[in-house]
Amino acid sequence: MIKILVVEDDPMVAKLHDVYINQLDDFQLVDSVRNSDEALKFLAKKSVDLVLLDIFMPNIDGLQLLKEIRTKNYDIDVICISAATDKEHILTALRYGAFDYIIKPFEFERFSIALNSYRQRNIMLNSSAVISQEDLDSCLLNKAKTPAGTIPKGLEQTTLYNVWQEIITIDGSFTTEEIASKIGISRVSIRKYLEFLKSINILHLELNRGCVGRPVYRYKCVNKNATILNSYVKSKK
Repeated sequence: MIKILVVEDDPMVAKLHDVYINQLDDFQLVDSVRNSDEALKFLAKKSVDLVLLDIFMPNIDGLQLLKEIRTKNYDIDVICISAATDKEHILTALRYGAFDYIIKPFEFERFSIALNSYRQRNIMLNSSAVISQEDLDSCLLNKAKTPAGTIPKGLEQTTLYNVWQEIITIDGSFTTEEIASKIGISRVSIRKYLEFLKSINILHLELNRGCVGRPVYRYKCVNKNATILNSYVKSKK
């Protein structure tokens, strides 16, 4: 299990991190702190594998914290998640060894790509004492691609077909939980199918912040008559 510390001064964004992390396999949110001082106190006592780090924070900003983490030689990786889009902030973060840099506002898809890439890198680095160039390239350069018409690894054709058949009966938008309850599989599993359908432009993702409570993402079918899915579920047509 990859242990995560969130350093974010905006409570809404911190909660969003919590929601997103809970939808991914093999990740655990250990704690969430609101500034760099709290983060340094936490790291002096407890260990985590990954820090999700905001840049714009009072007193010690995120880049200063990242530099301090490197100075103290903490065995920790960092993904920066910030509204800072200028070259200086981004280059500094990368030079200090940030694994990835996500620009706010962001959707679950980009968030999941960053964390899953981090997980895959860890698996690759810890699987063998000797690493091939091919394995290294697939991790660092993201060279592995899924051929058109091929379902991504981890998805099943029958389940994809069943998910799609349920979606086309729905008028309006729906949540991950609503589809998961209808299909009878876990929320984490159903999310993978929905994200795949979104990646081939069949679904659209909308954020519904509401008045109170956590933000909720709802999916909406873009085209119920889409034929692009046919190549993925040929045996079911």
